[in-house]
Amino acid sequence: MRAAVQVVEDEVRELVRRRSLDPNERPDLVRVAIDEVIADYLDRASMSDWPLLVDPAKTAEVVFDEVAGFGPLQQYLDDPSVEEIWVNRPDRVFVARGGKSELTNVIFGDHQVAELVEKMLRNSGRRVDLSTPFVDAQLPDGSRLHVVIPSVTQQHMAVNIRKFVISKAGLGELIRRGTLTTSAAKFLAAAVNAGLNVLVCGGTQAGKTTMLNALCAALPAGERVITAEEVFELRVPGADVVAMQTRPASLEGTGEITLRRLVKEALRMRPDRIVVGEVRQEECLDLLIALNSGLPGMCTLHANSAREALLKMCTLPLLAGGNVSSSFVVPTVAASVDLIVQLGIEPDGSRRVTEIVGVSGRVEGDVIETSDIFTIQDGELRRAGGYPPHPERFARAGHSVASLLGAECDAAGRSQADDLSSVRRFGGPPVGPSSEITRRL
Repeated sequence: MRAAVQVVEDEVRELVRRRSLDPNERPDLVRVAIDEVIADYLDRASMSDWPLLVDPAKTAEVVFDEVAGFGPLQQYLDDPSVEEIWVNRPDRVFVARGGKSELTNVIFGDHQVAELVEKMLRNSGRRVDLSTPFVDAQLPDGSRLHVVIPSVTQQHMAVNIRKFVISKAGLGELIRRGTLTTSAAKFLAAAVNAGLNVLVCGGTQAGKTTMLNALCAALPAGERVITAEEVFELRVPGADVVAMQTRPASLEGTGEITLRRLVKEALRMRPDRIVVGEVRQEECLDLLIALNSGLPGMCTLHANSAREALLKMCTLPLLAGGNVSSSFVVPTVAASVDLIVQLGIEPDGSRRVTEIVGVSGRVEGDVIETSDIFTIQDGELRRAGGYPPHPERFARAGHSVASLLGAECDAAGRSQADDLSSVRRFGGPPVGPSSEITRRL
């Protein structure tokens, strides 16, 4: 059977070459060529001792995946239940479903992984070699590809493909999946509509990009949105959207475009909103300056809690240079970040919002005050005692903070019954008669 499939594949490749077909551009014509080759093969095999095709339909799919797709991995790229695919070595190929990993029965040949990576990078304009042993790229379907080669890895290429199963979904889909509650989703949608600056944080694979995409779906119609990311992952609806991604250096070491450069350039493009895929390094400083100038924005950040996310936002700008001090960064963070949405992965592999924290903007010394708006209580995301900053922005956008959070509020947007039990410093312990401010930079 395998010998027959190989013969069909070789003849299809030759036919595609003779017809000058681009499998990426015209997969329909590739299928036509496959059907022609299989029909011809069956005629010849019936009159000779050639190996028989046991399942012509299955052969057609296998050959199509090899010629126009990504070989044995294509079945998992087409499977909507698969969230991620990674190859540790030719005989160790894993996939993740529902947040849990499983070993597949895929086994590559000696050079098949390298050939597959080369094919994946062909249309990306990026490369991986000894001078650049790491690469981030995007596949035609929007999935993110990350590759590391020896000798950074011990012996084999490490390949990771991160799919975005619900990348175009809104907050309603996240509600159905149990990521957050209806009341929390309504609040977040109103906060985005009101122009609050939102920081989405969590661990790896916690669903940060999915949440950011869902928040982008709540952006007001007509806004001009500029996105900046390492690799295109965001799917922002709207007619006035400009997406930018970083670019690695050329073979000569020139032409690199960093995320920090993209953030700076975005400010020159008349944005109504700026969205940064992920803040990792000194670009955090430029983002803070942009947000502090009155430009609404959102971004993601790796952190284990809202408190740690705020601490990290106060630390990353220091990487920009010795002339940047915490005396400047801390009040800038307090004035720039309005909401923190923390996500986590449950033991069953599901993703869910674990807390939504408001940043009041008030600073005492080097301490930033925060307030719990939604937290996990008895295993459920429930309303806490805190309130978001800038109630006037909600009002201008036609939203009532009291209605969104289900409480009577005073003119400042805070509950008349609200006390200091929900107020924290850097997301630390509750502040009350027996507690002190202990979280400092």
